[in-house]
Amino acid sequence: MASIDVQEVSKAYGPKRLFTDVQVSFGSGRRYGITGPNGAGKTTFLRILSGEIEADQGDVRKPKRTSVLKQDQFAFESWRALDVVIMGNQALWAALQEKNELLAKPKVTDAEGTRLGELEGTIAEEDGYSAEADASELLSGLGIPEHHHEQVMSEIPGGLKLRVLLAQALFGNPDALLLDEPTNNLDIDSIRWLENFLSEYKGVLLTISHDRRFLNRICTHIADIDYETIIVYPGGYDDMVRAKGQVRNKIESENSERSKKIAQLQDFVARFSAGTRASQVQSRKKQIDRLSLTDLKRSNIERPFIRFEQKKPSSKQTLTLDNLGKKWPERVVCEKFRAVVVRGERIAIIGRTGVGKTTLCKMLMGEVKPDAGSIEWGTGSSIGYLAQDHRSGISNGTTVAQWLHGFEPKASLQDIRGLLGRMLFKGDEGNKPTDALSGGEAVRLIFSKLMLTKDNVLVLDEPTNHLDLESILALGDALEKYEGTAFVVTHDRDLVSEFATRIWAFTDNGFIDWQGTYDDFVERFGGEEGAPGGSDKGRENSRSPAAAPA
Repeated sequence: MASIDVQEVSKAYGPKRLFTDVQVSFGSGRRYGITGPNGAGKTTFLRILSGEIEADQGDVRKPKRTSVLKQDQFAFESWRALDVVIMGNQALWAALQEKNELLAKPKVTDAEGTRLGELEGTIAEEDGYSAEADASELLSGLGIPEHHHEQVMSEIPGGLKLRVLLAQALFGNPDALLLDEPTNNLDIDSIRWLENFLSEYKGVLLTISHDRRFLNRICTHIADIDYETIIVYPGGYDDMVRAKGQVRNKIESENSERSKKIAQLQDFVARFSAGTRASQVQSRKKQIDRLSLTDLKRSNIERPFIRFEQKKPSSKQTLTLDNLGKKWPERVVCEKFRAVVVRGERIAIIGRTGVGKTTLCKMLMGEVKPDAGSIEWGTGSSIGYLAQDHRSGISNGTTVAQWLHGFEPKASLQDIRGLLGRMLFKGDEGNKPTDALSGGEAVRLIFSKLMLTKDNVLVLDEPTNHLDLESILALGDALEKYEGTAFVVTHDRDLVSEFATRIWAFTDNGFIDWQGTYDDFVERFGGEEGAPGGSDKGRENSRSPAAAPA
């Protein structure tokens, strides 16, 4: 049985040590989620396992057939999508290429004929005669329409290219799979398909994901990077959080009791060391030596403090959509859509990639005009916006603190620094140039701005992109407690379940306005595809046609 064995691996970047002397074995038939906050070294560790970068010290042994999810979506522009997927099986692809080269020759020698026979054997062993059908099945499962399968990658929409690379990693039944954020750019239906696929996978899987439900559903173990090492816990993400908390609480409790006992013994030694009770003093000193505290390194996990408030509420009828219609560019985003949104509703906007969720947000913000109908905001509505391109809302050429201060010039610098600190911009990080922000830092900075401006309406387009799990959990808490009105585009199912009181769903059967929770929506419709069935909790307010995703 194939496994990945890590022996005394260490890695640091300058003074920052990620992990030291890691010794761990990842067994075949097990599926490991790699967790840890942003900057903990998750991607670095996966790249060490793949051989893309070297550890400072130590050794990694892995199966020969180890497949890695590639991140360069422009590396295969001249190849058909089907060919890119088949490349995932290197032995098969090499055999097919050599066979085609030999067959293209005007005349084949006896030696080349013998070689062709050997290649046919390799192709048969690697299931090469069903390769295109298998590749097509993977692409369809990941939400790539059939008409794209024969296209070269340069003709395929950018949002689908990474899915082709994911299909490439999954192809050919590798012995080991290394997947860095495989659910990025996947809609909810494709994530569910991937969960089912990986649950049947028999090799050893290591994956990084910020999707808590995904980790809970597929993982048999969690490899958590913290305390400069990697600790493996059985179960999914929630199991790991509970176990990790219990271990730390136990050690802290034991250390507390030991500290009290040590203090008592030290007091005795101090009072009687010069007296006649020398033997008792020596006995107490030996007890102190035995009661050493367990070394408890500081965890690098931090959760931002997010609280969305409103300066004053909007009118009760916050938004009215009347006969709204839009095509973008040829896709029907919505048609004759009517809706009334009242103050305090929290709406999750869900659907496959490319169906028009961002276009709908831009219409709400007035950045894109509808083709028909009207959008009317209620009296006193103040709208805070997080665009899908998070960086587009942050100007360059300034610092984090200066940019934020510009939205509330009357606020003291101390207040601005305090707000940034709650969002994990600590100390001198407030002086960080906005040009140098990472994706996660950009999202947290915009959250800081929304906390400062205290709008009574939030429009958030993919707010979980680039956030670690702790930040996503904090966001869910904040949205659930928000008393204003929220419109949130997301593929994070746990987040939707936690905050949403209403669902706007782009489905294959049309646009559905569901006044109820996400769990009731899934029970009623069977997921995003809008399949009939289940109970009739909640209320389906309206449907309008929406084109199937391309």
